[in-house]
Amino acid sequence: MYRNDPVIPTFSLILALGLFYAAYLDGRHIARLLGHTPEELSVGQIGLMAFGAVLLLYGLIGLVSYWLEGIELRPGRHFPAPSTAPVAAGVILVLLLTAMAGFFVRLLVYSAQTGHNPTWLQGALFGGMSLVVAALFGIYKRFFGRDEVVTEEEKSEFPW
Repeated sequence: MYRNDPVIPTFSLILALGLFYAAYLDGRHIARLLGHTPEELSVGQIGLMAFGAVLLLYGLIGLVSYWLEGIELRPGRHFPAPSTAPVAAGVILVLLLTAMAGFFVRLLVYSAQTGHNPTWLQGALFGGMSLVVAALFGIYKRFFGRDEVVTEEEKSEFPW
């Protein structure tokens, strides 16, 4: 069987943070050369941040896969063990999501009444709500979902 290692995703997260820091240092160097901070990003900064974002996404997907599936998949059916801790975490996350949704609606009403539209706050709040929903899906998959691992022999009926 193949192993699901956390080493490569962790290394890609560290490399992504290094690339983001290099993009920051590149911006500082450009600002020092020009004497002021430029309004636009340089091509080097955009490239470093894009490659860093790809590595960050790859690392996060790998660590979530390691957390959900474990180190090694074993053939057969796997049933979750009942526990109250995931239920309590789910209830807390649902309450947090409800509070965030209420604040998001109040923010929309505020922006409609006053004409001041803080889009960065709306985006950050909606992104946080999306992360809470993703955490709820992860908790469900990890602690409540039944899994079945099916394997094939190496010499199956397929010609390749």
